[in-house]
Amino acid sequence: MARRPLPRILSSGSASIARSREIARSAADGATDVLHPLITVSRGLRKLAAAGRARWAATPKERRGPTLFLAAACVLGVVLLPYGPLLALVSVMGAAAWKGRERPAPRPGPDETGKERLRVLYEALVPHFSAPGDPDPLFAHGGDWTRAFGDHTFDADGRPVRLRVAYPAYFPDGDPAARARIERLLHAKSGRGREYRFDWDEEGNRLLMTVPPPLAPPVAAQRFVTVPGETVLGFTDADAVRRTVPVRDGDTVRDAPAVVWRTGPRSTEPHLMVVGQPGGGVSTLLRSVALQALAHDAEVLVLEGFGTGEYACLAGRAGVLGVECGPTGALDALEWAAHETERRLAAAHEARRAGGAAPPETRRPLWILLDRPTVLADLAAAEGRTGPHELLQVPLRHGRAACVTVVLAEQFDTVDALGEGVRAHLRARVALGSAPAGQLAAVLGAPPRTTAPPEVPPGRGYARLGTGEVLRVQVPATPDPYDEAAPEAHRRAVLDLLPERLVREGAPVADPATATEAACPADGTAPVPN
Repeated sequence: MARRPLPRILSSGSASIARSREIARSAADGATDVLHPLITVSRGLRKLAAAGRARWAATPKERRGPTLFLAAACVLGVVLLPYGPLLALVSVMGAAAWKGRERPAPRPGPDETGKERLRVLYEALVPHFSAPGDPDPLFAHGGDWTRAFGDHTFDADGRPVRLRVAYPAYFPDGDPAARARIERLLHAKSGRGREYRFDWDEEGNRLLMTVPPPLAPPVAAQRFVTVPGETVLGFTDADAVRRTVPVRDGDTVRDAPAVVWRTGPRSTEPHLMVVGQPGGGVSTLLRSVALQALAHDAEVLVLEGFGTGEYACLAGRAGVLGVECGPTGALDALEWAAHETERRLAAAHEARRAGGAAPPETRRPLWILLDRPTVLADLAAAEGRTGPHELLQVPLRHGRAACVTVVLAEQFDTVDALGEGVRAHLRARVALGSAPAGQLAAVLGAPPRTTAPPEVPPGRGYARLGTGEVLRVQVPATPDPYDEAAPEAHRRAVLDLLPERLVREGAPVADPATATEAACPADGTAPVPN
């Protein structure tokens, strides 16, 4: 059978289409050459505008008014100058042309080692992100990993430092156990020995895994720029908080992102709970809190359950009501704190009924620092006395109205003995030292977004204020100034912050070498504040 020739319109159409494409391509190349300066200037203006927006967003709110005034004065000066607007326009166009002269280089794809690592990650995630009835599975054995992985970056060793994973909508991303399984798998397959942060986008079905930079080394104790009622618990990541505090780090001064805890009558988290391992930095944080409270003219009462003399440096100082280390003195001090809270409430109530302000002595902050109350509870039960958990109920319930703040420190293995009644009032929480993710979530009320660091230095952990986000934190270095094993610079910084020692009439000044014995006598019968 003879083959029929194609119609003329079909046989000649391919040639005309090819000629049309060639003409269009030539026209596009010519237009690009002609408009290249305009494209360069537009790209530079876009970059300048983005830099300006980023600079404005990074400017603190208290500095935006003066910045706007200075910018308006500069604009007015340029307008009043001869040929000022023309020169300004030429300068802006020149800066834009210089800024947009180079196109952003395309991000190179992964090498063969990176592709192999991504393929292994993809195959490991298949059992978790696949279902038998899925008609078009995103994860399947031998599938295309480029559909699921995007925005990937690797370090010099070929390990991923940033990876965005797309997962199917039926994955239960609201289940903490399911999330934990995925995070553990990615942590193990991406390389151990560093921290990972996981950000779940439940609305877009995306998981972003990044490697956060390590936290800065601890700064020495110092007078932080805060107002009364604000306490710096430590320092965290730069993108985690909006508040920065100038700190002195050696011979330099820098702005550090701080975790600031606010107390007082209007605080939503009036009390703090610190949980940690032995040597994790719990005593360091309590000393830092005490020094900051004393700097704002507060009264401090320190109660220690195990009597090691960690707070002997505060004994006899101005503003320190007492440092109790024995069970008898500590329980008596707690009873006094409960009665003092009730007295303050009664005095403030009577003053308001009379139409006046509360007395000044009821508005002066009173801080109760209690370290290891479970030890005191065991000793009180053995002696048949009321335990610290019952004595703390009044300061915890009414402390915000009476300007009484309770800071309670405990260890991970005994924190459950505090009881729900005590922990319910301790809404600001800090966990220091190494601990499993389950223990951290139980203490903080939510799991941390980062994995545990390979090495946990003293004073490193997590903080959460109320229902806020769990933040990484490094507390200020506030060692015992009488501990010769501590660095000399840190010990000297603490001694410089201590208030002056009170000298009673006819009594010699206490020797720092014997301060521990004076603050914590063997029988534990140190005087209770009047």
